[in-house]
Amino acid sequence: MYSHVARLGAAGLAAALLAPPVLAQQPAAEPGKQDRQTELSQLKDELAEQRAMVNRLMLELQAQREQLQSMQAQGAPGMATAPALAARERIVEETTPLSGAPFAIPTALADGVLLSQQRGTGMSMQAPVAQPPVLPPAESGVAAPLPPQPRPNQPTLPAPGPAQAQTQRPAQQQGQQPQTAQNNQEPNRPPEVAPIGDTPGVLTQRGTYVLEPSVQYGYSSSNRVALVGYTVIPAILIGLVDVREIKRNTFTTAITGRTGINNRMEVEVKVPYVYRSDATVSRELFTGTAVERVFDTSGKGLGDIEVAGRYQLNNGGADKGYYIAGLRYKSRTGRDPFEVVTDCDQRCIGENVTGTGLPLDLPTGSGFHSLQGTLTWLYPSDPAVFFGNLSYVHNFKRSDVTRLVRNGVREPLGELEPGYVLGFNFGMGLALNDKASLSLGYDHSTIARMKQNGQPVAGSVRTQLGTLLLGYSYRLSPKRTLNIAVGAGVTRDTPDVTLTLRVPMTF
Repeated sequence: MYSHVARLGAAGLAAALLAPPVLAQQPAAEPGKQDRQTELSQLKDELAEQRAMVNRLMLELQAQREQLQSMQAQGAPGMATAPALAARERIVEETTPLSGAPFAIPTALADGVLLSQQRGTGMSMQAPVAQPPVLPPAESGVAAPLPPQPRPNQPTLPAPGPAQAQTQRPAQQQGQQPQTAQNNQEPNRPPEVAPIGDTPGVLTQRGTYVLEPSVQYGYSSSNRVALVGYTVIPAILIGLVDVREIKRNTFTTAITGRTGINNRMEVEVKVPYVYRSDATVSRELFTGTAVERVFDTSGKGLGDIEVAGRYQLNNGGADKGYYIAGLRYKSRTGRDPFEVVTDCDQRCIGENVTGTGLPLDLPTGSGFHSLQGTLTWLYPSDPAVFFGNLSYVHNFKRSDVTRLVRNGVREPLGELEPGYVLGFNFGMGLALNDKASLSLGYDHSTIARMKQNGQPVAGSVRTQLGTLLLGYSYRLSPKRTLNIAVGAGVTRDTPDVTLTLRVPMTF
């Protein structure tokens, strides 16, 4: 008994004596291991919270999907379409499993599908699974999902409110409008500008018909002083001074139809109706009277019908000009100046002239056939379009022309040949937005002298006509446009003001 105790005591004493050296030989604990274990424990806790939150959100998303499907089956308006629902289901199904996690993270392909479905709708969705679309309580009937809980030491981002969502939606739509307009415009077609003349800039497409009613008003006034007598010394006149002031108003309504033969060529027919009124105020000085005499006259009827064709010569584009050639023919369907009665008893030219020489009824046509050739140039330079036009008008002469005077008498005039007309214009069109555009330009024409029986008519001179032009265009609908053009005369023989209103309609 005592020997066993002695042996045990000896063994315990030996263990006690040998324990400190053995413990001293063991390696010490690694520094920072306790901190890493603590951080790992915290991350595990956060991951568990995130898993629980994602599982809760997925359950809520599943409930909303089932409700959307049931409401779509009942035909509720404004709900998502079947392709959108299928895309959302495909996003949830096409996932990549995370090792050791009871949930799935969407792949990049699924994220791209969702973005392609939501692009252009004004919706903002950064995390498809964590932030599903929320329906208003009045439409969904279920409570909105809880927002995700922020991680520690992480700033909380405010959720976009209704006002912010409405602000983002127009911004995205406005960003897509220029791209849509650019995609809708066919290649190799000249850009559209607000028209300020009779020649449109854009050709009509093949199979498309354009009906364009228009109204034009023109006003012009001129003063004429005729000196009849002789002078003894400068500034002293012996004879008569005839002062005349003419005020002219012209209204022209027209129906124009255009159609495209192909994508490069179009034809046009224009049928005008003209109403004119002239007021001539005359006074003879140095005759013992200062009474003014007023001579009023007017006329209305069908004007000269015109037929035109235009052809695009080249394929323009960015930093390339478009060239369009045109040909226009003007007929003699209107009443010409030689068919109306002139205020003369026997004759209006030569000796023994009686009467004022003014027409008692105004004509509605020019009285001559004419052919006009044009070349239009368009050069786009975003956001402006520069344009220019050259034209030449040839008036065909008439033989055996007679003028009708009072008492049914015909005064022979012989052969008449109007002078040619050479013109040009240039300007710039500027697009204000996707519906409105503005054009500024200048038009100039020079008219040669008229010839009678091969000789220039006495008193006939070359005439210069210059007009400043301002045009405005607004697209009322995809098939209707409102065009307004204003012209102001800058030379003496040009009408003082010209106002034109057009409403082209596409069919």
